[in-house]
Amino acid sequence: MAITGAAELLAAWETGLGEAPVGRALLLHRAARPDVDVSRLPAVPVGEREADLFALRRALFGERMQVRLECAACGQDMEFDLDAGELAGSLGGRGEQVVRVQEGGWDVEFRLPGIADLEAAARSADPRTALLARCLVSAARGGSPVAGPELPATVQHRIAEAVEAADPGADLVLDIACPECGAATRAELDIASYLWTELDAWARDVLLDVHLLATAYGWSEPEILALSPTRRRYYLELCADV
Repeated sequence: MAITGAAELLAAWETGLGEAPVGRALLLHRAARPDVDVSRLPAVPVGEREADLFALRRALFGERMQVRLECAACGQDMEFDLDAGELAGSLGGRGEQVVRVQEGGWDVEFRLPGIADLEAAARSADPRTALLARCLVSAARGGSPVAGPELPATVQHRIAEAVEAADPGADLVLDIACPECGAATRAELDIASYLWTELDAWARDVLLDVHLLATAYGWSEPEILALSPTRRRYYLELCADV
């Protein structure tokens, strides 16, 4: 992964200000995977996308992620750390795009869902059925192809198991024990939202740096952004000493 420069990150942030969370997540994924055509990104399996975003987070802001969570039992605020690099390595799937399930005479091939599939299914009156219809590649019963099948519950269950095994990062759930009362709290970690919050804070800090250095030295924004963070900080310290 190429680490995106400050100017490119600021441009992505500026574009994302006018986007809904879905659009912001796509911008972040594009920064994480510049090697993939942007039109293909919404079809990337969800767990693979999550792994990409954790890897981007590690490249931009380091491995340590601080998370705050409220205990569901006693309301105590809990703080704990996650390792972005470790999560990036553990969430990626086996590289499969399609899983195969054989159950009760059925032979089914099912494509791992991407974000676009989940969004489209969520707009349906029956999201589960809509997702099955979108991602079903082929289905045969007793060796004969079946068009638009009503899959039995047992087959659907096996498909869900196969998808979870092939794309384990698609549903990242934290199970944290409260140090105060000992109860466990389960919560989903939305890495796209987490990373966008960090990027937003970073961008505003960088723009403040640009303002201060431009005022002090008359430099342009591209000239200031071309400075390394260390040199930029040193010049800001000199400004403060004047």
